[in-house]
Amino acid sequence: MEREKVVQSIERALNILEELAKEKDGMGVTELSRRVGLHKSTVHRILSVLLKYKYVDKDPDTKRYRLGMKPLYLGGIILDRLDLRREAHDLLKKLANEVNETVHLVIPDNDMGLYIDKIDSNQTFRMRSQIGWYVPLHATAVGKAILAFSPRSYVDRVIRKGLKSCTENTITNPEVLLRHLEEVRLRGYAVDDEENEPGVRCVAAPIFDYRNKVIAALSISGSVLTITQERIPYLAKKVMEYASVISKRMGWRGF
Repeated sequence: MEREKVVQSIERALNILEELAKEKDGMGVTELSRRVGLHKSTVHRILSVLLKYKYVDKDPDTKRYRLGMKPLYLGGIILDRLDLRREAHDLLKKLANEVNETVHLVIPDNDMGLYIDKIDSNQTFRMRSQIGWYVPLHATAVGKAILAFSPRSYVDRVIRKGLKSCTENTITNPEVLLRHLEEVRLRGYAVDDEENEPGVRCVAAPIFDYRNKVIAALSISGSVLTITQERIPYLAKKVMEYASVISKRMGWRGF
């Protein structure tokens, strides 16, 4: 019984942290209680512990809670352990400088894509993406680049989870997605044509390791005003070139 209470408390604390992560400006106890479905006194008690260990901060004026610096510290330790990010970072900066668009590095995590690095462009248009954010695989260029070179069993798992519509351009039909992934596999790159966010277009290529296994994807992202249809072939060539160099750094020797 005691062990079950401990597990329950941990689950509740994690739910609270995940809800706070969704709100940049934080939340008050009342709103947070409604979100997680717990009594305000229970939420307040858990927040007190999280506050003590710096997992959350409390604004003294608004009394709102938000994520503290501890998750960032722990996330930094994990990112530092990722050889991929360390090997790719200088190339991301070089690519972003060459094309003057935002560049992302994304890895598959369960059935989603996880941003592990990002270099912003000098454009006035700013991507909303952040390191640590998750994106749907079926609705993004990075995701489709990963899926196209993944085992069919993994693709089927993503499809079974449901192909949620993010915009009117999102591919939600499984058969259409499978045909699309075959095209991606043949040409070596994927395009997100306003499929995840209106007004945003991306071009991505897969990254492989020494086992010829797809482990990530590299993308060039920006406004449809700067990433025009006419510019896609040039950007596709660039992103495939850089993805290949990163792959070789990870031990890939080609197919």
